[in-house]
Formats: sequence, C-alpha cells, structure tokens
Amino acid sequence: MLLDVAKGFVPAFVAAEVAGPLPGALAGGAAMLGHWRPVFMRFQRGGKMVATCGGALFGLAPLVGLAGVLIWLVVFALSRYASLASIAGAIALPFVALAMGEPWPIFLFVLLAAVGVLLLHRPNIARLRAGTENRVKLRRRPGKSSLQNEA
Repeated sequence: MLLDVAKGFVPAFVAAEVAGPLPGALAGGAAMLGHWRPVFMRFQRGGKMVATCGGALFGLAPLVGLAGVLIWLVVFALSRYASLASIAGAIALPFVALAMGEPWPIFLFVLLAAVGVLLLHRPNIARLRAGTENRVKLRRRPGKSSLQNEA
C-alpha cells in the first residue's frame, strides 16, 4: 500500500512544485490511471486507485489529503468496510477541497477522482446494498491458534 501511495505522491508533488497545481493534478491523475490499467499488465485490470489517489492528494493539497484520511478512518472504524470508507472519503473530497478554498485544478482533480473511485467500486456498492460485502476483521476469535486463522 505504501508503494501505491508513493506512486501517486511523487509525480504529483514534483509536478506541482516545479510547474504548479494543474501539472501536479495531471501527473496525479496519470498515476491513478496507470494504477487502474498498468502498462506492465498490458492495460488489464489493476487496482481501484484509492491509495494512489491519496498519495497524489498529499502531494497536491496535504490538508485535503489529511481530511480524506480522517474521513476514511472514521467510516472504517464505525463500519469495518474498507470499500464504504473509500467511497465516503471520495464523495467528501470535493466538498472538503471547496471548503478549504483549493484552486480549481485541485477541485477538478478530487471531483474526477471521486467519480473514478465510485465507478470502480460499483461491485462493492452492489454487495453493500445486498448485505454481502466482506467486513474487515481486526481481531482473532478467542481460542483459535494463528495456524487455524490462516486456513
């Protein structure tokens, strides 16, 4: 996951520092698209872009990125659904960027990123609605050894 975050952070941060928010947003968006359809996998299915988006956002607008992480953590702590936390964070980001007065390239970046995350999470949304989405379990059941948990 840290590599996915770095994959978004480095190009967005460097481009934003060297050339401004628009090139930074474009570089972050390119990193996200590359994560979704990796060239090394012949443009076949990659990831859902959430961690890469978070990294790019920390490179572009760290306070908006921090707000996104906090929203993700709160929703995840309350629901134990990583997908729901990702969806909620993505939906909230454009409002957070707008409230913080970010420039239009950042707002457009988070708006398009939110749309991308929602589109890639359609199967998760269907499972959430059907009640079949998997919750993340953070604790082991009492009385089971670690070998039993791996089976």
